[in-house]
Amino acid sequence: MCEHNSNKDTKFGTSEHDLEHKKWNRRSFLQALGLAGAGTMMVGGMPLSASNSSKLAAAISNSETDRILVIIRLKGGNDGLNTIVPLYDYDTYAAYRPNIRHYQNQITALTPDFGIPSYMDDLLDLWNNGGMKVVNGVGYENSSQSHFAGSDIWASTDPTNGAQSGWLGRHFEELYPEYLINPPNVPAAIQIGSVGNLIFDSDSSNYAFSVANPDQLQAIAENGTVHDMSSFPECIYGEQLEFMRGTTNTTYQYAGTIHEAYTEGVNTSEYMDSDLGRQLSIVSRLIKGNLGTKVYMVTLGSFDTHANQVNNHRDLLVDLSNSMKTFYEDLAQAGFDDKVLSMTISEFGRRVYENGSNGTDHGTAAPMMLFGPALQGNGFISDHPDLSNLTNGNLNYTQDFREVYATIMQEWLCIDSNLVDEALLNQTYARVDLGFNCSLLSVDEFNQNRFKHQVIYTDLDTILHIKNPYTQHTVIKLYDIMGRDVATLKNEMLFAGEHNISIKDTVSQKLHVGQYIYRISVGNQNFSKPLIIR
Repeated sequence: MCEHNSNKDTKFGTSEHDLEHKKWNRRSFLQALGLAGAGTMMVGGMPLSASNSSKLAAAISNSETDRILVIIRLKGGNDGLNTIVPLYDYDTYAAYRPNIRHYQNQITALTPDFGIPSYMDDLLDLWNNGGMKVVNGVGYENSSQSHFAGSDIWASTDPTNGAQSGWLGRHFEELYPEYLINPPNVPAAIQIGSVGNLIFDSDSSNYAFSVANPDQLQAIAENGTVHDMSSFPECIYGEQLEFMRGTTNTTYQYAGTIHEAYTEGVNTSEYMDSDLGRQLSIVSRLIKGNLGTKVYMVTLGSFDTHANQVNNHRDLLVDLSNSMKTFYEDLAQAGFDDKVLSMTISEFGRRVYENGSNGTDHGTAAPMMLFGPALQGNGFISDHPDLSNLTNGNLNYTQDFREVYATIMQEWLCIDSNLVDEALLNQTYARVDLGFNCSLLSVDEFNQNRFKHQVIYTDLDTILHIKNPYTQHTVIKLYDIMGRDVATLKNEMLFAGEHNISIKDTVSQKLHVGQYIYRISVGNQNFSKPLIIR
């Protein structure tokens, strides 16, 4: 299969075949094969993907917290005004929406100022028992009204839409530097739907992989996960095939663990046969089965209600309300309800005024809803946007979404405040009083004078740039994608300061184009990360 294009370029000593594949890299290769996320399976009849190993799990474990975060993505842009109705300014609200407004006799008041449509009354138990809060007017400056850009911004926390990594993905990379070589026993995060969303991406890795339904998981783990790694063609295709097989093997390393947790966990409440109901029933079983995963993301859509909003939005919010009620009832049966915090996110809100199709168009700010007994009380956070002070027909945000992220990371997941700031692109955002705090967090001294490393690509070379805080013995090794030792880049006392290591100048042998892994051992710490030879 690799005998074609075997003519050599005498000037550069490489084949045309190699040159054709020079730009090959792990992500593009997997995407081209339909393996981004590492395969396709189903769990409980729903598509499920689990993040690859990361130090996020270790960081949470080290804080001895058993808290779990469930992110509920309302895909398509949820209309906040018809979700949380501003009763204090009902006449203005109704004037903007003569055909799609909720009539006052169709609204259940949560407070004198705000209410929910009566078909969301399944949330009343959570509200009345102190397990629901609403953050008003959540958004950011110059909000994008594009589905793709908006989703990326909420995942990356970069309003310029320049970052191609997610806030949790950056934690995965920073908080578990040895994830490529020494993965944890359980997945750090599980995602159902929204495959391809940036939220679990780092700059160098996509942390999601796809698995099967619970009954198929064990069969895949036992019969379908191990590929022959002993024989490959001697060319770029062979390297790619080797990598694909190895990645597939690694993909399903958690299959048995997830299957076992799903089998051990039992749903004791009856969920709606609906999109979100099925997803949360799976999440509940994994939590109750003591999987140990700390972050989940589920997806409900589509909230892109340009037309027929009255019916379509109602169906979605009924699913949300009933599924959340059932989820927490189910968790409470096993004593897990106070350990699970849920929050909604959506790429944007909707316009204040209705359109000509009895719907609403893309807008800006919208409320975030938080659920769980850990909130220790109900209530509304932040001022509601002024309905009489609009910008191009849109609400002006009153609460930055990154402040909510920062609070949940620090005060719920017990992540060190310096790491929170780094995950939010080295910006410090105010923390919001959401009703809980992390009393378990201890100071992590590795934030002081940390060893840092990154890969720099030039037209001719791949450079490993490191910053050594102390003069210390440093060992840097290069491995191929199957973990075989390729070369030792450094094994010596390395002075404090910054160093650039040319991979091509340091390695005496010719390296094929493709994916490699470097591993740094310094002091009692180890770091690993992928790099590409182009």
